[in-house]
Amino acid sequence: MRPWSWRIISCVFLPFAAGYYLSYLFRMINTLICGRLASEFELGTADLGLLASIHFLVVTGSQIPLGMLLDRFGPRRVQSALLLLAASGAALFGLSSGFLSLLLGRAMIAFGTAASLMSGLKTVVLWFPRERVALINGYMIMLGALGAVTATAPAEALLNWIGWRSLFEVLAVSSAIAAAVIYFLVPEQDATRKSPRGTVSMKTVYTDGRFWRIAPISSTCIGSAWALQSLWAASWLSDVEGLDRTSLVTQLLVMAIALSIGALLLGVVADSLRRHGKNIETLLAIIAAVFIAAELALIVHPPFLSLPSWTIVAVVGSAIALSCAIIGDYFPTELIARANGVLNVLHFGWAFLVQYGTGLILEQWPAKDGHYPSIAYQTAFSINVVLQLAALVWFIAPWLKKLNWKSQIALRRKSMDQSRSVQVVIPSAEMVILGTDEDVEW
Repeated sequence: MRPWSWRIISCVFLPFAAGYYLSYLFRMINTLICGRLASEFELGTADLGLLASIHFLVVTGSQIPLGMLLDRFGPRRVQSALLLLAASGAALFGLSSGFLSLLLGRAMIAFGTAASLMSGLKTVVLWFPRERVALINGYMIMLGALGAVTATAPAEALLNWIGWRSLFEVLAVSSAIAAAVIYFLVPEQDATRKSPRGTVSMKTVYTDGRFWRIAPISSTCIGSAWALQSLWAASWLSDVEGLDRTSLVTQLLVMAIALSIGALLLGVVADSLRRHGKNIETLLAIIAAVFIAAELALIVHPPFLSLPSWTIVAVVGSAIALSCAIIGDYFPTELIARANGVLNVLHFGWAFLVQYGTGLILEQWPAKDGHYPSIAYQTAFSINVVLQLAALVWFIAPWLKKLNWKSQIALRRKSMDQSRSVQVVIPSAEMVILGTDEDVEW
């Protein structure tokens, strides 16, 4: 690696990775504090679902306008300003006295961290060679996913020590420091000259058939993985598995570590496949199929432990590194960041629907001692799986059509070969019969 690249890593890559780390931490911290919030503010599952999913809703609605701001003003200025807003939201959340102030603080945090991934990916495109984008994306997502690791046992220790309100004040200060580091340390880069006008690029993305082929499978799988891991995994483990607090946090820690390692591994695999000219869409289809199988295992709920299934769910959440690599193959360099932003709209939008919708479905069953029955989770997860199966079929449909076309050609060739053999054999038989008859008459 060239010496100057280490300066780019320390002064460009790591500050944006820190911002993405904070966004992941803010997203996943709900898993630990939802019980405390429900007890202190008397919140139901629908309220908790809305409080958690408002993050995804705000991020979904802000992806396109923030993408335009990133193209216009560059990641440095946009991300530093947004992190200041996230710091204000965290401070408000920690001082909240009711559900509305919690919701407003949560929305401010969501908007303040909404561009963390997109600004990081755009920075990678601007500062690193395109052939290394898949690998660097994997590193970015891996480091960001460490926020999910922090939101388990380390955050639990802080919660027990200083409480959830003080924890959010600490996060507010950390966000403000990250904003200052990005603004004063990251050098300016001319992003506008590499990006086309917003209307043209958006039209290019939205009218591309390849994008609409990958979008359903990517959003339904990755968005679902985010929604489940950031909220409903803990509820499922408590209600269905009956885990105590210590065991629950331990399993969440394992899932978070799997998320981080999975991002790195998928980035490395995608980078290797691209450098060898291989198709990485097949890998995405395999991951989706394994994810569906893991969810089916949770629905059936066999007697063995559910940790392997939940670990797969966590790893699928890091498959955004793979989706971004595929998008990089679809579009030229100047459109990659905008295309990723458009895809993220669907990722976060689906996560919102799954997270909030699951809460609504669970409330259709009466809770017993604060726990919902297995059938409630089975119903919610089953609806999700059906939609994912439809998206997977849509994704592999061109391959199935191609295989069917090849099989039809093979059958036609076989039929033609048989017809030719019949035409050759029949005259020979007639000659034998005629020859025999002539001998008899003679």
